[in-house]
Amino acid sequence: MIDRILVPMDDSDHAERALEYALENFPDADVTVVHVVGAPSMMMGEAASLALADDFEAAAAERAEGVFERARALATDRGREVDTVVGVGHPARNIIDRSEGYDTVVIGAHGADRGRATRRFLVGNVAETVSKRAPVSVVLVR
Repeated sequence: MIDRILVPMDDSDHAERALEYALENFPDADVTVVHVVGAPSMMMGEAASLALADDFEAAAAERAEGVFERARALATDRGREVDTVVGVGHPARNIIDRSEGYDTVVIGAHGADRGRATRRFLVGNVAETVSKRAPVSVVLVR
């Protein structure tokens, strides 16, 4: 039985469809939406990272709140509620580590398109990595 579902969300249509899928197909499960933001690069040096930390934190919180507002609206439209949490760091790694407390992950097949070819070359596809490495079942939603 699936009691707890983790749904990673960014601002993509695929992420919204993943949340809709989770809400509609698992009506009795508790759903947690996670939005993962990358940390300022430590390669820039500690001083530069510290100088950017406040600006980064404010921008990340604003972006996450926009994602969470949309998630709550989708849930409310279906008579449901969702919990929300912000993760910081590498998206796939954060989702995989966090998934251990859940029965399944429901994730959009593709995230927001921000130079997909370059991003895939550098860090890989988040959904693909999560589906291969998560310790729980993963549902990919197109």
